[in-house]
Amino acid sequence: MRIYLAGAIEAAPDDGSTWRKEMTQFLEEELDWTTFDPSQHEQDFLTEEEKAHFREWKVTDLKRFRSVIKKIIDRDLEQLLEKCDAVICLWDEYVIQGGGTHGELTLAYDRDMPVYLVLGMPLKKVSSWIVGCTTEVFPDFPELKKYLSTKYPK
Repeated sequence: MRIYLAGAIEAAPDDGSTWRKEMTQFLEEELDWTTFDPSQHEQDFLTEEEKAHFREWKVTDLKRFRSVIKKIIDRDLEQLLEKCDAVICLWDEYVIQGGGTHGELTLAYDRDMPVYLVLGMPLKKVSSWIVGCTTEVFPDFPELKKYLSTKYPK
């Protein structure tokens, strides 16, 4: 299995990397699965100039920004829709500030991909649309890990 790790990047304090690294380690060691972590690959195919400036271009040069962000979107959606089997998503206060994760979960739902949502906020604050896109919802990562280990023993 290959898992797409969805959640906040741009608004998250650590670009959403900490939980993704921990989840990747668990999935690799406990289930022998692989992951696609967009927080680690967001800029690995950009030019040095794009890496250094694309976020500032959002305000100073919208045309250049769009060309870069579209490359990122295209690569992420290719990974999600063509190379991954399921999605694990952290839904917290930072994800609400973005748009990518909302779209990724909707596309996963449309493709009948399993979506495992981990709550980083009370369930009542999560959009009904997002809840509707999920396969399972978990209060925290330990519960998700327990579920996956039981459902998919190595």
